Amino acid sequence: MRRLTRPGPLSRPSPERLRAPGRPGNLPAELNRFIGRDDELAALARQLESARLVTLTGLGGIGKSRLARHGAAILQDRFCDGVWLVELASLREPHLLDHAVAEALAPADRGSRPVRTALCDHLADRELLLVLDGYEHLVDACAELTAELLRHAPGLRVLAAGRRPLGLTGEQNMALAPLNTADATALFADRAAAVLGAFTVDEANQAAVTELCEQLDGIPLALELAAGRLRALSVDQVLQRLDDRFRLLTGTGRGALPRHQTLRTAIGWSHELCTPGERLLWARLSVFAGQFDLEAVEYVCSGPELPADELLDVIAELVDQSVLVREETAAGVRYRMLDTVRAYGADWLAATHDGDRLRRRHRDWYLGLATWCELDWFSSRQAEIAARIEAELPNLRVALEQSLECPGDTHLGQYLAGTLWFYWVGCGRLSEGRHWLDRALELESEHDDTRLKALWVAGYVAVLQGDTIGALGALQECRDEAERTGNATAAAYALHRTGCLALVCDDMPRAEELLRRALRRYREIGELNGTVLLAQVELAMAMAFRGEPADAVRLCEDVVEVCADHGERWTRAYAQFVLGYAAWSRGDGERARTLLEQSLAVHHAFHDLLGVVLALELLAMITLGEGDAEAAAVLQGAAKQIWPSVGLPLFGSRHFRRPHVLCEEQARQRLGAERYERALHRGERLGLDAAVARGLRTEGPAPARPRTVRIAPPGTSKPAASPSASGGETAG
Repeated sequence: MRRLTRPGPLSRPSPERLRAPGRPGNLPAELNRFIGRDDELAALARQLESARLVTLTGLGGIGKSRLARHGAAILQDRFCDGVWLVELASLREPHLLDHAVAEALAPADRGSRPVRTALCDHLADRELLLVLDGYEHLVDACAELTAELLRHAPGLRVLAAGRRPLGLTGEQNMALAPLNTADATALFADRAAAVLGAFTVDEANQAAVTELCEQLDGIPLALELAAGRLRALSVDQVLQRLDDRFRLLTGTGRGALPRHQTLRTAIGWSHELCTPGERLLWARLSVFAGQFDLEAVEYVCSGPELPADELLDVIAELVDQSVLVREETAAGVRYRMLDTVRAYGADWLAATHDGDRLRRRHRDWYLGLATWCELDWFSSRQAEIAARIEAELPNLRVALEQSLECPGDTHLGQYLAGTLWFYWVGCGRLSEGRHWLDRALELESEHDDTRLKALWVAGYVAVLQGDTIGALGALQECRDEAERTGNATAAAYALHRTGCLALVCDDMPRAEELLRRALRRYREIGELNGTVLLAQVELAMAMAFRGEPADAVRLCEDVVEVCADHGERWTRAYAQFVLGYAAWSRGDGERARTLLEQSLAVHHAFHDLLGVVLALELLAMITLGEGDAEAAAVLQGAAKQIWPSVGLPLFGSRHFRRPHVLCEEQARQRLGAERYERALHRGERLGLDAAVARGLRTEGPAPARPRTVRIAPPGTSKPAASPSASGGETAG
């Protein structure tokens, strides 16, 4: 029996070679250029060498048919009896499947025998590749026929392209993802040039083209339809009209399948193949943004028509049909929808008139998630929480928007914006946190406690950004209202943050007084968490600035001990920074470097830009003291390019700026102005990871940020739908 030729290196042949006459098979010639998918073509060749059945699956318009045909054309030399295409999209009756395959293969002398028998006999001693395209509406019949043909024809390989796997033993499934941005841009440019011969992607339109490709999820069909619109619109105009993408993205290409002539019908074909329950879940899932997990789906989307204990099976079907993308993460299995698929589901959700209820349930789930994460922030799970909130940020944004747009839910928006303080402050999101807090506080609310929490958090963020006026206004309002309403917790937090404001404004006596009073109030109400310990760290900083390093060290060592007992790392890193400052001020550079490197590594892991840049500034001074003025200047340049993402450099504080000024003066003196500036500019060009690696004196990449991990809510899979009335930072 003849064998498959062993595959050599995969190279893309010219269109002329693909159309070469005399080759066995019936593949049609390609009418335009195939772009991208190099990795997928190579993977397809490997899978067809190792498996006899390979399925290409993916959403409508994702490019399954084109990849299958192009890949098959490249591989046709490896099959003695050629490559044969069977197009099944227009076939509606399962009992005609055998006839459709027979017509494509044209087996001679079928006589009176059953068609399937003739097919099996025809293929029995042949070595060929059979391409079945568009089988998803005939999946059961197609699976049965494919299994029988493979049993009877050992030299047969089958490449099937559809929206779900066939589910056969030995099948290798290759789920086709959207095009990456570079390939999507190249495809759009090629198809746009076919419409407008002079079209090119240049500096003037690069940003718009890139955004268009990303908003269209890299779906080839959507990109080709968008390119067709350039007959009448500019790229910017197409981009502006994507809110109604299904009306915009239509085409009149006579050579295309009817279901590929508009984006709506391409996605709608998948919708038609779904059961009523699958369609309902698809619609309800459109309230999510980004990734989501099974627990969230069970809470948000379940109901009498979709019981929670049946949702897993429905989700599995949507994954099989390429409506949902299943992703393995450190948090476990998560799911997501392409924006185009989500938009289609949102249209159906609107038709059910159930959208408001689903959006409220979505908001409630993420309110509960934020509450759990805030309570667990002061624990050994801190890094996990930071990563989880980052993964859930798209959904948290939706929940914030939902709360702030509904007049009766303003207090929930204020609560959520305030509850996420640990993420805004601890994970490098000061600017975004300020945006949500300012929006929340512009709105009236009859719930004093939630507004007070948003006020002290807004004041806290403003302090760290160096916005003295904004911080003072928010904190004073919070203190006045807290005293009026008797909210001792909010009063303590506002007093604390006012002390922090005095610290960065160089008023050390007032900073000490306010921070000591805040610490007494925290003890009176039984409050202990990372924020409370930060008050002790800030008090220590004030004492170090006033020339009392021994007392500062005592306070920070106490903080380090308490943090160690709770497994807390973020506040401890700030205590280590102050301990490093105290060590530097008494001339112990070696001890200072050890402490500052520990602080820097932790802050980088959390993406806390403020902690990172403070450590880099002081490490520059330590490096200068070690005799390397040029490396010190590079670190100063690295810090300089980070500060705009935080706020006012070194808060504009004389005390915080002292090491920076000393370092700059001495480095300039040692290097000369020109050499110092060159080193400074070299540091400014470093990315964040490279800057941290410099600070840590490591040659490899800086320590990676924590990956997202699964956080199981305590006790129940259903989150609280409203804020806690008391307790810890949740009620502040």
